[in-house]
Amino acid sequence: MYMTYKQLEEEQQKDLTYKIEKAIEAIREGLSVCKHRAAIAFSGGKDSTVLWHLIRTYFPEWQGRIEIIYGNTGVEYPESLQFARKLGEEWGGEHFHETRPLKTEQEGLKYAAQCKVLAWVIEQGRLDEILKQDGKLKRTTILEEICPPEMMEQFRKDRLVWRKGTEKTYFWCVDQYGWPLLGKAFSRLKAHRINIDCFLKYSKSQSQDQKTLAYYDILREVKISQACCDILKKEPSEQLQAELDVDVIFKGLMAAESRSRETNFLSRGYLFRSARPHLGDDPFYHCNPLSIWTDDDIWAYIKLFFVPYSPLYDMGWTDNRGVFHRIERNGCMACGTDLLYKDNHMAMLRHTHPRAWEAFMKRGMAEEIRNLQQCKRSGQLSVLDVMDVETLMLRRPCAFDRIDKLVLSEITGDEEITEYDPDDDIEFVSGEDDP
Repeated sequence: MYMTYKQLEEEQQKDLTYKIEKAIEAIREGLSVCKHRAAIAFSGGKDSTVLWHLIRTYFPEWQGRIEIIYGNTGVEYPESLQFARKLGEEWGGEHFHETRPLKTEQEGLKYAAQCKVLAWVIEQGRLDEILKQDGKLKRTTILEEICPPEMMEQFRKDRLVWRKGTEKTYFWCVDQYGWPLLGKAFSRLKAHRINIDCFLKYSKSQSQDQKTLAYYDILREVKISQACCDILKKEPSEQLQAELDVDVIFKGLMAAESRSRETNFLSRGYLFRSARPHLGDDPFYHCNPLSIWTDDDIWAYIKLFFVPYSPLYDMGWTDNRGVFHRIERNGCMACGTDLLYKDNHMAMLRHTHPRAWEAFMKRGMAEEIRNLQQCKRSGQLSVLDVMDVETLMLRRPCAFDRIDKLVLSEITGDEEITEYDPDDDIEFVSGEDDP
C-alpha cells in the first residue's frame, strides 16, 4: 500500500502550497517516464482545468508537446462544451483533440427486436442453438445470425435495426445495455441487456448469497448499466491515445471524490504502470497529480491564480427557503448514478436545463426510475403505480428527483460484488455456486 487511510487524511488536511508542491513532483515524475507522448484527459471540468494550468505554469518547456484529449460524449452540458472548446483553442491549439463515440462495425438489432427474436427462438424450441450451459448467449451476434431473413427485413422497415456505422451514442448505450442509474458500486457489469435477460432466466446456478440474489431481483425488473462510461468516454479516448502514441496520461482525479478513487490511490500512488497494445513491450502510465486535493483546494487555486472555469459551476436553483443549490459536478447531463442523494444530477438538471431533463425522462429514464422504486416497495401501492409517467413528471415535488427512501444499503455498500470471469462481452455478479 502506498499510504494508509490515516496518512491520506493527514495529507488532505495540509495547506494548498504543500499540495501544489506534491502535484508538481507527481507531474515531473510522470513526464520523466514519458518515452513516446504525454496527454491530459480533459473533461472541461474544474479539476482537469486546474491540472492543465499546473502543467502549463510549471512545465512551460512541454508546451506544444502534450496532447489534450477532450471526450465529447454527445450529452455534455452546452456550457461545458463551449468552455472546453474555447479553452482548447486558446491553450491547446492544434494539440487539442475532441473525441466522439465510436461507430458500430456491423448491423445490429435494437433491444426490442432482440427480444422478439428470442421469443421466436423459444417458440421454435431452438434455445440450445443460442445459449451456453450457463444461460448466457454463445456470442453477442447470435440473435442476428439466427434471425429469419423475413423477420430481419420487417425489423428494418420498423426501424428496429442499428445500421452499420451508427455512432454509439448515449441512447444507443441505453438501448443495448441500460440506463446509468445508481452508482458503479451497484452496477459493475458491462453486458448487453439481452444477454442479462438470458442469464437471469436460464442460468441453473443456485447462489446462496443474499446480496447477489437481491441484485438479480432488481436486474430482472430494471434496465441498469454503467456501460455508457466505457463506451462514450474510455473507448474513444483510448483509441485516440493509440493513434497519438501516448504512453503517459495525466488525469485530474482526487481520492476525496469516491471510495474507489481513494482505494486506487492508496494502493497505487500518484503514478502507476499498466500496458496498452499500441506500445508493445513499453509501459503505459497513469498519473493523478491531484490525488490528495479536495474541492476546496481546487476552488482556492482557481481564485488565487485566476484560472478560468466552466460557467456551469455558477448555475443552480433557489428553493422556496431562499437557499441556492449550485451545480457541483461536471459530467454527462443524463447521469443518474447519484439518484440516492439529495440535489442529484438529474434533480439539478430539471431546474437548470428543464428541456433536456424532459427529453431524457420521456425517452425512458422516468419509466426505469419508477421500475426501480417499485422493486423495493414489496407490493405496496404508491402514486407511482396509479399515474402515467408524463403526469408524474408534472407533479411537485417531483417523484423522480430522489429515490433515497429505498433500502438499498444491503446491496450498495462499499464492498464490491464478486463478478463472473469476463466471457465475451459479459461480466455478471456471481454466487458461490456459479462456475
